[in-house]
Amino acid sequence: MRNAMLLMLKNIAYKIRYPSSYRSVQTTAVYQHGDDIFVHRDTCENNAGTKFEFSCENQKRAEAIMAIYPEGHKRAAVMPLLDLAQRQYGWLPISAMHKVAEILEIPKMRVYEVATFYTMYRRVPTGKYHVCVCTTTPCWLRGSDEILEAVKQNLGLEVGQTDEDKMFTLSEVECLGACVNAPMMQINDDYYEDLTAEDTHEILCCLKDGNKPSPGPRSGRCAAEPLGEPTSLTERPPCPGENVRKDL
Repeated sequence: MRNAMLLMLKNIAYKIRYPSSYRSVQTTAVYQHGDDIFVHRDTCENNAGTKFEFSCENQKRAEAIMAIYPEGHKRAAVMPLLDLAQRQYGWLPISAMHKVAEILEIPKMRVYEVATFYTMYRRVPTGKYHVCVCTTTPCWLRGSDEILEAVKQNLGLEVGQTDEDKMFTLSEVECLGACVNAPMMQINDDYYEDLTAEDTHEILCCLKDGNKPSPGPRSGRCAAEPLGEPTSLTERPPCPGENVRKDL
C-alpha cells in the first residue's frame, strides 16, 4: 500500500514538472444515429396523454401471444406486443409502451429498454412506407451509396426525414441480413435485393402510384443462389441408395 502511494505521488510530481511529456487520452467520438433518438421528449403527438388502446382484434392477438409463454414468464412477450402496437398505430408512441407494460405487469423502464435498443421500433411519427437502406460493408461494397442517393433524389428526403404527406420515411440502417443479395433495402416488411439505381427509382415510383412492387431479388434469381451457372458441386448428387454396398 505504501509503495503504491509513493508511486502515485511520484507520477503526479513528474507530470507537474514535465507537463509536455504527458499526452491526453484520445477517445473516439460516439456515433449518433441521425434518425434515432434514445431519450424521450414530450411532443404534442407523443406524450403520456396520447391515447392508445389495443383494438378488439389486436387485444385477442395479444392474449394469444402471451399464452405461448409459460406461467410467470409472460414478460418475455414484450417484443411481439410492441410490434403489434406499432403495426396498429403506425409507429410507437410512449403511451403504447405504457399499455404494453400495464398488460405484462412489468415496470415501464423494462419496456423503454427494449424499445430504445432495437431499431425496428419507430418512436417518432413514420410515413406509410418506411424505406430502410442498408449501408453496412457488404452492401457498401456493392454500391449502397448509389442506392441511398437514388432514394434521396426520388423522394426529396434526407436520412431521418418524413415527407409532408406522411407517405415515406427514409432511414439508413445496419445489416439486415441479406448480404449475399447486396445491395438491398427494406420497405416495411419487404426486402428488395440486387438493386441498381434504376431498380430503386422503379420501386419507389410504383409505390407512389399506389401499387406494390414484387419483393425479392431484382436480378432474376429466386433467393440466394449464385448468379449464373454453379461453379462448384456441379455433378449430379447420388440418388437414395446409390453407391451403397449391396451387402448392407
